[in-house]
Amino acid sequence: MGMFCYQCQEAAKGTACTIIGVCGKNQEVSNLQDLLIYQLKGISLISNRLREIGQTTKEADKFVVDGLFSTITNANFDNSYFLDKIKETLALRHELKSQLAKAGELVEKDLHDAVLWSPKNDQDILEKSLAVGVLSTKDEDIRSLRELIVYGLKGMAAYTKHAMVLGYTDDSIFAFIHKALAATLDDTLTVEDLTALTLETGKVGVTAMALLDKANTEAYGNPEISTVDIGVGNNPGILVSGHDLKDLEELLIQTEGTGVDVYTHSEMLPAHYYPRLKKYKHLKGNYGNAWWQQNIEFKSFNGPILMTTNCLTPPSNSYKDRLYTTSIVGFPGAKHIKNRKENGQKDFSEIIEHAKKCPPPTPIESGQIVGGFAHSTVLSLADKIIEAVKSGAIRKFVVMAGCDGRMKSREYYTEFAKALPDDCVILTAGCAKYRYNKLNLGDIGGIPRVLDAGQCNDSYSLAVIALKLKEALGLDDVNKLPIAFNIAWYEQKAVIVLLALLYLGFKNLHIGPTLPAFLSPNVAKVLIERFNLGTITTVDKDIENFVQIF
Repeated sequence: MGMFCYQCQEAAKGTACTIIGVCGKNQEVSNLQDLLIYQLKGISLISNRLREIGQTTKEADKFVVDGLFSTITNANFDNSYFLDKIKETLALRHELKSQLAKAGELVEKDLHDAVLWSPKNDQDILEKSLAVGVLSTKDEDIRSLRELIVYGLKGMAAYTKHAMVLGYTDDSIFAFIHKALAATLDDTLTVEDLTALTLETGKVGVTAMALLDKANTEAYGNPEISTVDIGVGNNPGILVSGHDLKDLEELLIQTEGTGVDVYTHSEMLPAHYYPRLKKYKHLKGNYGNAWWQQNIEFKSFNGPILMTTNCLTPPSNSYKDRLYTTSIVGFPGAKHIKNRKENGQKDFSEIIEHAKKCPPPTPIESGQIVGGFAHSTVLSLADKIIEAVKSGAIRKFVVMAGCDGRMKSREYYTEFAKALPDDCVILTAGCAKYRYNKLNLGDIGGIPRVLDAGQCNDSYSLAVIALKLKEALGLDDVNKLPIAFNIAWYEQKAVIVLLALLYLGFKNLHIGPTLPAFLSPNVAKVLIERFNLGTITTVDKDIENFVQIF
């Protein structure tokens, strides 16, 4: 078998991609990602020992977070990137082992193969990559839990990386990532041990999401209710996709006064909600929809595209020469903008000069979208919302956060939103909202029926809203709230959000359009029995199940 990857919702045949990824990554990239994860586990084994004796692991902390993030679905398709990253891992591992040896704590015979293995050349690396993938764990349930933990850590790493870029860190998150990664190499851990570690991953996931929320709001202000234009202007433009607000800010600073407009795409839409970003008059609007439609929308944009994080699809020739990547994103042949130096900015001069030579974007739609309903905004409306709930004007909130995707079955979410009774409000975050955020669903007493909290990175807002609502209504259990969860998932950031919700005590969660392929029957059974985790059925049945019965 050339590869085995089942980390995303679109795993081939609902089982795994074994020939080429549905996302577009080839076998070599998939296998090199597996080897990188294996090597990061080795780094974590050594880092744990160093932490035990009070020594710093700051370089390893950052490296492991970046490495995990680079293996998220649709982030990096470049095999040369992963070959280089694996070699960097080997060099860092050597430094950490030397640090441990100087402290008199290195015992070679006790170290795992992930710490001891050393290649002679690239061929050795490629051969090793075939031996350390998902299927190297033979027990199906142990494998399932190990991968569930690793995918949760990938999502946690994404949130942690975004906070780090803004200067916010929490050592407890780094310590847990090392601890959990190392634990997935421990053959003495039982299903019960790994189940407990899975829930602990959710606990630390809450910490990571809260840290990112703090970083974003302190850097850019609390999101405000905002109206965002989805048309185009007459100037040439740069389209920014992914999730990184810092990249967008620096690009806005460098394009000011150049005659180049900046547009957001997909998960960057919520940038328009932050007061310190929306002050830039050339932040023109949002162009397009969710990530999977970029092969159509990037072509018609005409100008250069900046991919700041994951959610890249293999580009077509119609715009490949206009595609720029940065940070952990990569694609063979795409221009890459180097990382910023400490206390400096990224240099976006090349993409700006490129934009000046391009025609303005071709319009693909017109109108406006309203968003900015993060927890600070919603809680400022708390009295009005509580009154609407108590009076019966709002019967139920339905959380429809998460990811969009290519499958035709995802049309379900549009039809579900249309079919919701008029006394129900949708709480959303992530690109799943593009299935319904342009529908005219009206409002309830001035409260819009679609409350968009922001990116998938902002899912924390929805948990805060729910917990504050529980407090305001005087309830002793979050599961007594008039809230249903109908969440669409695609990649690993959705995994950490799910684990965080489970840790916070939420039950009766429904995820779709399918349950993850990486859940073995026994692991899925535990989640179903313990948390009443389910998936979607039909719109009519689910409306009755989620909404009518309350």
